[in-house]
This record gives sequence, C-alpha cells and structure tokens, in this order.
Amino acid sequence: MTLGRVAGVLGVRGWVKVQSYTRPAENLLDYPEWWLAGLQQPYAARLIEGRRQGGGLVAWLSDAAGQPIEDRDIAAALIGSDIQVDRAAMPRPEPGRYYWSELIGLEVVSAGGQPLGRVAGMMDNGAQDVLVVDDGGTERLIPFVPGPIIRSVDLQQQRIVADWEPDY
Repeated sequence: MTLGRVAGVLGVRGWVKVQSYTRPAENLLDYPEWWLAGLQQPYAARLIEGRRQGGGLVAWLSDAAGQPIEDRDIAAALIGSDIQVDRAAMPRPEPGRYYWSELIGLEVVSAGGQPLGRVAGMMDNGAQDVLVVDDGGTERLIPFVPGPIIRSVDLQQQRIVADWEPDY
C-alpha cells in the first residue's frame, strides 16, 4: 500500500525528504521497511532513522544491499519513488474508516443510482477528505463525509453511494 513518496534530498549525507500520505504524517515512520517503487530496480529499504523536520519528514534509508545511503547523489536517485508498506503490516481500520487506497478505483453512484464515475484519487482539503471522481470526461470533487454525503461504502461490491447529483 502506498503511504508516501520520496520528494527530495536533505544535505549531503544521504537523507531524503519524504511526503507522507498518512495522518498524522509521522505514522509513516512506524514502519521499519519501505518498498521503494517506481525506480528502475525497486527494492525493500530499511528505515534507519526518520524524524519530522520543518513542515515535513526526513529519513535516512538503506540501499538495496541493506547498507546506509551516505551519498547525496544516490539519495537523489530515489526522488519520485513511491513508499509502499506491506498491507499485512498495517493496522485494520476501525469500522466505517478506510485507507485511501481502498477507495481508489471504486464506482461512485448517486443516491438515485446514477453513475458518477470512479474514484481516481483522494485529497485532503483541510476540513475533510475529498474523492476525486472521474467519469471519463468530467472530474468531480465529492467531500468524503459519511452520513450526509457518503451514504455507503461497499468494498465487496466496489461501490460508493453518495448524496450527489451528476450536475453538481
């Protein structure tokens, strides 16, 4: 499951800046092994050290051989890679709560059964999570507010019912 991405480098000793998709952001640092995907040769990196710095996170990782990365250029090659964690290592969400990755790809229909599209992505606007729903020509931003807007989420049926109309 993708929980973040390598966003840049910090200093000259191999540290990287990390964009976390977890809440709070520091939760990403709870996982000692990260799969770095999107590289020419993806690999399992060991998190040697990590911390909050400024408004984000920084991390010191191992290379594919398990050795600490101590060179800025080697760390720079990781920029843009997705940080993935084995789903089995993650806690089960409480009932009625979902990981964003579970929602991406689900069909979204209105309360009246009209198709609205599929969840193409998720974002956080500060007040709540927002579904980015694409129907192939129109992109809709639907607040993920269970109850008043999101009537139901059925992971088995791959479907979300929203109190939302196609012309909103």
